[in-house]
This record gives sequence, structure tokens and C-alpha cells, in this order.
Amino acid sequence: MKEKAQGIMASVFYLRVVICFIVLDIGGCTSLEDGKLEGAAAPGDIMVAGIFSIHDAVVKENDTFSPQQQQCVGLNKEKLADALAMINAVETMNKSPLLDDVGVTLGYKIYDSCSDVSMALKATAEFTQQTDSDCGRERNTSTFDHPVLVVVGASQSEMSIAIARQLTLKMIPQISYSSTAVILSDRNRFPAFMRTVPNDNYQTAAMVRLLSNYGWNWAVETIHNNSKVHVIVSFSKPTDMRDLFRDLRVEALRSGQKSIRRMWVASDSWSSSSHVQGNLTLEDIGQVVGFTFKNGDLSSFTQYINRLKATGLDNIGNNSFMQKFYSQLNASTGMTDTALVSEVGRILLKNIHADTVLSIEMAVSAIAQAVASICRERDCKRPGTVQPWEVLKALSMHTFQHREKNYTFDSNGDINRGYDVTLWRSEEGIIHVHNVVAEYHSHNNSFTYTNHTSTEQLLTLRHIISKCSRNCVPGEFKKTAEGQHTCCYECVNCTENYYSNDTDMDQCLNCDKTTEWSPKGSSLCIPKELQFFPWQDGFAVVLLTFVVLGILLALLVSAVFLHHRSTPIVRAAGGWLCQVILFSLVCSFVSAVLFVGQPSSLQCKARQVLFGISFTLCVSCILVKSLKILLAFQFNPDQQGFRRRLYQPFVIVSACLALQVVCCICWLIFKSPFKQITAYPTTLLEDCHEGSYLAFGVMLGYIALLALICFICAFKGRKLPQKYNEAKFITFSMLLYLISWLLFVPVYVTTSGVYLPAVEMVAILISNYGILCCHFFPKCYVILFRKDQNTRSAFKENVYAHSRRYSNTAPVTEMHATEQNAIGQVYIISASSLFMPSAHPPNCAMVTKYDSINCTGLHKRSASPHICLRRSISF
Repeated sequence: MKEKAQGIMASVFYLRVVICFIVLDIGGCTSLEDGKLEGAAAPGDIMVAGIFSIHDAVVKENDTFSPQQQQCVGLNKEKLADALAMINAVETMNKSPLLDDVGVTLGYKIYDSCSDVSMALKATAEFTQQTDSDCGRERNTSTFDHPVLVVVGASQSEMSIAIARQLTLKMIPQISYSSTAVILSDRNRFPAFMRTVPNDNYQTAAMVRLLSNYGWNWAVETIHNNSKVHVIVSFSKPTDMRDLFRDLRVEALRSGQKSIRRMWVASDSWSSSSHVQGNLTLEDIGQVVGFTFKNGDLSSFTQYINRLKATGLDNIGNNSFMQKFYSQLNASTGMTDTALVSEVGRILLKNIHADTVLSIEMAVSAIAQAVASICRERDCKRPGTVQPWEVLKALSMHTFQHREKNYTFDSNGDINRGYDVTLWRSEEGIIHVHNVVAEYHSHNNSFTYTNHTSTEQLLTLRHIISKCSRNCVPGEFKKTAEGQHTCCYECVNCTENYYSNDTDMDQCLNCDKTTEWSPKGSSLCIPKELQFFPWQDGFAVVLLTFVVLGILLALLVSAVFLHHRSTPIVRAAGGWLCQVILFSLVCSFVSAVLFVGQPSSLQCKARQVLFGISFTLCVSCILVKSLKILLAFQFNPDQQGFRRRLYQPFVIVSACLALQVVCCICWLIFKSPFKQITAYPTTLLEDCHEGSYLAFGVMLGYIALLALICFICAFKGRKLPQKYNEAKFITFSMLLYLISWLLFVPVYVTTSGVYLPAVEMVAILISNYGILCCHFFPKCYVILFRKDQNTRSAFKENVYAHSRRYSNTAPVTEMHATEQNAIGQVYIISASSLFMPSAHPPNCAMVTKYDSINCTGLHKRSASPHICLRRSISF
């Protein structure tokens, strides 16, 4: 009896399936080779088509060239639940006051795409064509006589793109509940496409934020090849992920590993799918962090499932998917009808995705409110009253409400609701995929943890390290090799004058090279040190010591000469000219001080000019002394009067000084020295620029010319009385000056840096000390320590001794031709009058027709203290 009863029940069940196929065939024509598309349908004034991937694949075994009916395989219970969610949403809206007030109802036609684009296009063609040329017969419009005005679906972006291109031809609005490809936001290519979920830009940003927070950057293609890969990001279909888990498991077993444990970051496409793990557990897979769309209230859908359980098989006559599900489950379990209905309800409730249900309900709610806005102004019961593009316009222009929240499609047709972050967990071997631990807010790219437990669960993920490169520390930047993923890089030190002040910087920042620098691998810019020839520098201290010593010595010598100004040695040295020379030396020493310290504009202008004028004054006075010696002992007596008139010390000194003053004034006016800052790799050098190096050279060259003249004049008088003769000292001091400045020029040209001013200081000190030592120190020695030689009698005795030596070594027969033509004239002058001024000019006796007598004989016959000098030393 039991077997007979089961046979009767099976017969009744299959009879219902046949009846359902007949009902579906009324609304459309047959498929290829008289095959029919499986589906579910209900009549209404406004028809809504739904496209769901209720099967996982199609069997493509086409060995012929003629079109064949493709068989769908692998019933997907989750997608079946999604289709039921749409049916519930339509029925719920039909009962709402919104549509009841305008007197219209929504009908639906649900098609199975079998997760295949071709099948999806076939389903689209089914409801977009009014007649089917393949069938050869007219449609039966007795029940489903209204055309489809709007489509809900599909779930996968690939499928939605294909459908959208076809629907765009008639501008039939399409609202997807889970297609997230960014390309679908292009209104130029897909003007009729809309969706109730965010596009992948937001999901990618959320994933990047998560990976950045935990420092994970490996890519999925290196799973097998690198043991450092611990985190994998996957945008895949659930079926693809199931195959990937299986392949990884096989690979792990082949290589001797016990598990394939990784941290998986799941996209919305499989993050809430409970069957992707197959027969693996979380111990085998690892941890899964997923992104899902925002969850909604499941109470309405749960009640719908309970009603299905209550009515049993009586409420599935228009739904071939449910019939097939009942059939398969009955064949595998052999349950009674009551147990079968209960089991179906349990399985459906287990496979509900709250986020997808909310997206589907939002789509249907938006359609209902758009239709209501249109039908308030017209009668929508007659077919053709409402056009698809009118529904599209209403959807785009209006804000709709669902469960007390307002939503609006943006300019791209998207609704950005954010994401929930789920963390899979296992209890008693059962994997729970809907464990929400955080919310992602796309408007500010941040996460909010749902509770304290969720925070602790996510914090444990920080211990997972999955990085192909270490963090680049400050002072380094990331360099990615060509063809390598941007997350994998090498850390390279920043070059000189570049820096990075944060971790993992893509490029180094450059320093301001005029004021800053940085060494290789620096994390900051270092201000360049401002350098000049400072007062505290050891070399500067030594030079300044010599400067101060020189000034003190000059002042002391000046005091000694003033005190002994009436003595023969001071009068013979030049008298007042000595004080002028000492004053100029003090000014020259002071000018050397201006070469030390941080320069100023005034200091740059003053230091060279002060030295040039003061030393010109010094050399001019020495020139006067040299000319005096030359005029005293080297000139022809016939030109004596003219030479004496030419010898005007004040005029000579003033003229020489005036030329230098004019040169310096022109220098200051036209191209004055100035302060400059020169940038070097690590320092800034603050020094003086001479403005015009030509003018600088003219100034030094003019002093050198005067010194050369002094040298030549003094060199000719080097054999005069030694104790009172300055020619040798002048010669040596000018030679020392010329040598020091000749050495200065190449050193100055080739030297740069802080110590360049010191080079000129050394040259100035050598010149000054040369004059002090050669001109004044020997005289001071005589004045202070050899006072017996600083008397008139000692002076005369020295001159007499010199005249005797000279007369013995220079007989008349050795005279030059010019001397022999002097008609033997000899001048007798007072010895003291040579170097000392006298109130009474000496009496001179002329000896004519002098042929063979010499000065010595004349001296022996002379009764007065006069000497006879040859023409060559007469004045």
C-alpha cells in the first residue's frame, strides 16, 4: 500500500509539472527544437521580468551545426531563494496601498540564465519579441498580454552587460541587484542600466583600505610559488572559488602540506556563499574576510517561506524551479509530502542572503513607486499605455522609499549603500558566513566596528603578515620593477639633495638646493651651514694677532721718532715723511681687520679701498725718499738746478695718491664690491665680490708700479754710506712687496672658500711688516741702543770713511766719457748737508782745469772739514 501511495503521489507531481510548462508556454513561444525555457510567471498590469542564475551551468555538447536545446545543470539553492525574494517583493507591493490607490498590479516573468550569457540573451529575446519567427505562430495574449516594461537582474556583471546592450535598443530599464562592474556606470553605453548596489570602485577602495590597514600586498597569482603569500584577494564566482579551493587542496597534498590555510579577502560575489568551501572546513581554508552589501530586514521574506511551507505543493503551480527542486529532493530522499515541504523550507531559509534580498526588494519597490507616479495620471490597465522609457525616466527622476529609508539613483544609475564586513566562523563544523563584524563607509573611506567582540576578532588579523616587500623607511623610496605588481618593490635610498620623511613613499622629495642639502638616504633636509672667515677661527686669531702687533709697533715707532725727531738718524730718514708712512701702515693694518668676520656691504666696499689708498700713500712716501737718494748721488751736475726744482715731496706724494683715489672712486661708483652668498653642495659661503676684478687689478697694479719705481731708484743708490743709507732697505722692502703680491695673484685666483680673505690678509701683513722691519727697526735700534752713532760727528765720520773708500776704488782714469767731459769741475759741499738741512749753506770752491789730481789729494790740502766728491755723488 505504501509503494502504491508513493506511485500515485509521484504521478500527481509530474502532472503538475506538465501543467506548469503548459502555463508558461501560453506566455511565450517554444525554444529551439521545441524546448521551453524554465521559469515562473504571474499576470499583472505592469510586467516585470526577472533574470536569475538558478542553475550553475549548461551542458554544451553540440556536435551538430544545427541549434540545439542546452540543458541547465546544478540547481543553485541560493539563487532560487533570490528568485523567490523577487516574487515575494512583487506580491508585497501588489498588496500595498501604493499600487492599490492607482488600481494597478505588477506581474512577473522570471527566467533562468543558467549562469550563461547565451541563455540570458535567449531569455531576453523571449520577452522583448512580440512574435517568435521560429515558432511560426502568434502569441497567446489571453493571460500575459502586457509587454515587459522593466527587468530585474542579472546577478553577474558579464551577463548584465550583454543584457543591457539588448535592452538599450528599446530603452527598457534594467535594475541589477548585484552586478558591480564599473563599466556599467557609463551612461553613454548603458543608458537604461541601473542598480541598487555600489559599483566596484567602492568595493576596491574598501579592500585596499583593509589591506592597507593590515599591511597585506601579495597578489593571488603567486600563491603556489611563494611561501610568503598569506593573504589572497579574490573577485570570483562562487563556482570558481570552489574549484580554486579544490585545486589548492590537491596541490597542498601533493607537496606534503596539511592544509591550504590563507587569509582570504572575498568580494561580494562569493563572500556570503555557503557552498564554495565544498567539503573543506575553515581549518583547511583559513580565515575569510568578506565584503557584502548592506543587510536588510528578512521578516517579510521569512513569512513568505513559511507560507510556502504551509501551503505545500499547492502554491508552486506557476514556478517550474520550485517543482524541479521538489522533484530532485524527493528523488534523493524519498520523503513524504509533509516532510518534503518542511525540508524545502528549511533549505531555503538556510540559503537566504540578507544583502541580496534587500537589493531585490529595493529594485521592486523602486519599480512600484515609479509605476505609481505614472499611473496616477493615466489608465495603465490597457496594454501599451505605459512605455519602458517612461518607467526609466520615472526611476531616474524620483526618490523612492523602502523600509522608512529614502534612496535615489545617482547620475550613473547607482545606489551607494556601503558594505558590511563579514568574518567567517565555524561552530561544530558548520561554517557561518554572515558574521558581520564591521561596516564600511564609502563617503569617508572608513570602517566602523559593530561591537567589542568584532574589534577583537579583527585585531587578531594584524598578526598575519603577507608582504612581498618590507616597508621602506624614511630616507628610502619604493622602486617597482617593470612588469612587477606595484605592491612588490625594492627600497632604494634617496640620492643626495633628496629625502623621504614617511614610510613607503613612492618618490623622494627634493630639497631647496639654494639653502638646504641632504646626504644619501636622508629623511630630512639639512639647512646649509653659512660659512665665512670667522673671528674665532684659529688662523684668523693668528692673523689678527699680527695685525694688532703691527699697529702697536707702528705706534711705538712713531712715538720714538717723534721723541727723537731732531736727531741725525731721524732727519736723515725723512723726518715728517716717516710719520706719514707710519700712519699709512696703521691704516693698512686696519684694512686687514675688515677681511675677518661676516661681511657686510659697507665692509666689502671699504676694505680694498682703504688698503689701496693707505698703501699707495706709504709707497709714495718711500718713492720720494728713493728719488732723494737718486738726486743726491746719481745726477749730472749740469742738471742740478732742474733736478732740485723737480724734487717736490709734497707734490709727488699728493699726485701719486690722487691717481689712486680717482681709481677707487670710479670703482665704487661704476662697479662697487658687494656681499655675495655662494651655494656649495653642503654649505653657503658668504664673502665679498670685488665687483670689478679689472678695477681691483688696476689698484694693485698701480701700487706695484710705484713699488717697482722705488725699487729701481733705490737699487742705483745701494752703495752709499751704509749706516745712513736707506737704498738697500728700500730695495729689499719693495722686492719683498713685489714677490708677495706676485705670489698672491695665482693663489687668489685658484683659491676659493672660507680662507680666501686670509690670502690677501697674509699679503698685506707681509708688505706692512716688510716696510716696518726694513725702514724703521734698524733706525730704532740705533736710536735706542747705539746712541753714539746718532750724532753729527759720527755721521760726518761715516761719510768721510765712505768717501775715502770710494776715492781709492774709483780713480779719475776710470771715469766714464761723460765724466771726462765735465771739464774737471768738482763741487765741494758740506758732508752734513747731504742728509740734513742746514741754515748756512756750505761754501763750495771750484777747481778748474782739473786733470790728474784726485779727490784724496784735494782732501789732504783742504783746511776745512769739507770733502771733494766726484761728479757722480755731488748735489
